[in-house]
Amino acid sequence: MPELKWLKSSFSEASGNACVEVAATGTSGMALRESEDPDRVLPLSRSALGALVRGVKAGEFEGPRSS
Repeated sequence: MPELKWLKSSFSEASGNACVEVAATGTSGMALRESEDPDRVLPLSRSALGALVRGVKAGEFEGPRSS
């Protein structure tokens, strides 16, 4: 994969070691990675990334809460 310009989530830790990063890969492509494992890149379309973000905001991917 060519050199990408990665953007970090505004919700990242100050140290920058536990964050989600996203980069554009072309006119319709995106890439997603987690900063702790930057060599592992998930390629996806802009529409798929949009669906993921909407799902996260809606709480569709929340795991069990600890009490």
